[in-house]
Amino acid sequence: MEALLKFVVVDDEPLALEILDDYLKRIDHVHSVFLFSNAVDALHHLKDHHADVLLLDIEMPEMTGIQFLKLLPEPPLTVFTTAYRNYAFEGYELGVIDFLLKPISFKRFGQAIDKIREFLALKAQYDHADDLPAGESTGSIFVKSGVQRIKLCFNEVTHIQGLKDYAIIYTHTEKILLKGSIKAMLDIFPEKRFIRVHKSFIVSVNKITRLESNRIILNGHEIPIGRSFKEDLERVLRG
Repeated sequence: MEALLKFVVVDDEPLALEILDDYLKRIDHVHSVFLFSNAVDALHHLKDHHADVLLLDIEMPEMTGIQFLKLLPEPPLTVFTTAYRNYAFEGYELGVIDFLLKPISFKRFGQAIDKIREFLALKAQYDHADDLPAGESTGSIFVKSGVQRIKLCFNEVTHIQGLKDYAIIYTHTEKILLKGSIKAMLDIFPEKRFIRVHKSFIVSVNKITRLESNRIILNGHEIPIGRSFKEDLERVLRG
């Protein structure tokens, strides 16, 4: 049975709060919703109360959403809601699960909720994963994911995303959740075939289909390129 989720919504615009509150009333499996137009009040609430999901505006008068998130020692799964597109990649640095650009349609909001539910379902299955095994130079490796031991073929992996204390392994057909940091993944995947391109992303070099100024297009995903990783990526692509 799907767990009921506790939401906290922070936005200084009353209309934005009203819209998100209405959207949350229209979806299933919501335990509670706390609305805050003041970032300081929301911060005090989160220090004393658990939340599963945080819907967070970025441009607010007391503090920005980015400053707000950095003050939380263990933030909930966070979705940025903002009218400013240029914050999207910065959100990845903070481990946000999605980025909603205002005005937010109910359809797009539902997609963000589906992404949250998918991650939480994977997390529930794999929360008891053992320590990650050391890397191997063969074409595959067995990884422990919850009670399962899964054969992971390197040539099927397109990219890896770090999210909180987990890593999501993407292939063309599925996602596999492992307990461990994105840095720990570097010990598993062969360095000649995989490269870290961002604080939160590792990609398969052979799966890159298009490279733009600050992002990679790969298997339908847009993956940001961190400034400190760009030089290494360009060197690898030059061969």
